[in-house]
Formats: sequence, structure tokens, C-alpha cells
Amino acid sequence: MSQCTLVDQNEMNKKSPLRLPVVSASSEYLVMGYLMRRNILTYKAPPNHEGYDLICIHPDPRHLIRDCEMAQVRVQVKSRYATDCDRAFPIKENSLDAFDFLVVVFLNIGRFNRNHDGSYGAETIEFYTLPNQFIREHHHPNSSWQKVRLRGLETEIEQYKDAQGFEQIADALGIEKPMR
Repeated sequence: MSQCTLVDQNEMNKKSPLRLPVVSASSEYLVMGYLMRRNILTYKAPPNHEGYDLICIHPDPRHLIRDCEMAQVRVQVKSRYATDCDRAFPIKENSLDAFDFLVVVFLNIGRFNRNHDGSYGAETIEFYTLPNQFIREHHHPNSSWQKVRLRGLETEIEQYKDAQGFEQIADALGIEKPMR
């Protein structure tokens, strides 16, 4: 057995948090792509921008905003890479006023809990576009991590999943579905 293999195995045996910055960054780009696929003009905010990650606007520069529409939509993106994650994500109370929608992306790249190494358990990506009011109602400010927990809310959040969720942003901006 080579020295490199021994070092790699010893490193794997340590239970330090797994950091995957490339995988984490992919969530913002995936959300951008899906929003743009829906004809929502989407820009990425600078890294570590406070409160939101993406800003969305109507693609038609001559679009006249009606009373029920927004000129822009601010989107916060949160992600979890593990398929077997706890279906919760941290969000600080002081950032609740800084976004209109929060998209949580369950990347589901594999199982990592309880001695799993991530080599199996990959599943389809899930997107949930949650309105700010939903986040406020389900925010737990008393815990040290100030989390929103989605476990047990599967029926309630189904309306916000994938394309249905992205449709809320299109509606808020008054963007019709592209049709002939």
C-alpha cells in the first residue's frame, strides 16, 4: 500500500465537515438556468452579497409594470448536497427582509450520513421556491443555527416544487409563458 493511500484513508476516517465549494456554487447557476429557461432575465449578485444571490427582472425592457407585479425579484439560494440531509437549512433572522423568494436546492449527490461515503444514493435534484412569508412562518429563530425545517411539510411544499415554484417568480414579474 502506498503512502498516499494511507494518508487518504486516514483523512477519510476523520469526521470533519465535508466542504464542496464547487458543488455548492452549482446551485446558484442551476437556479439561474432554470429561471432563464422560463424566460426570466436573471443576474447573479456578487459573491457573499448580503441577503440575496440572484436578481430577476422582466426580459422586455418596455414592459409596463401593473399594480400586482414587481419590478424586480430578489432570490436567496440555499443548497444541501447530501441525499440523506435533514431537509433543513440555516437562515439568519436579520436577512428575512432582504429577499422575496428563497430557492432551496437539494442537490442529492449521494448519501453521506451514518458512515456513508457518498458513493451511492444519488437522486434527482429538487428545487423549492419558497415565498418570503413561508420562510417567516417556518423560521426557528431560537436555535443557534436559526433554521427552516422542511421535514414533515412535504404536502405543504409540493406547490413550490420545481417548475411550479419557478412559476411564482414569473407571475410576480408578469412574465407570460413563452408561446407562439
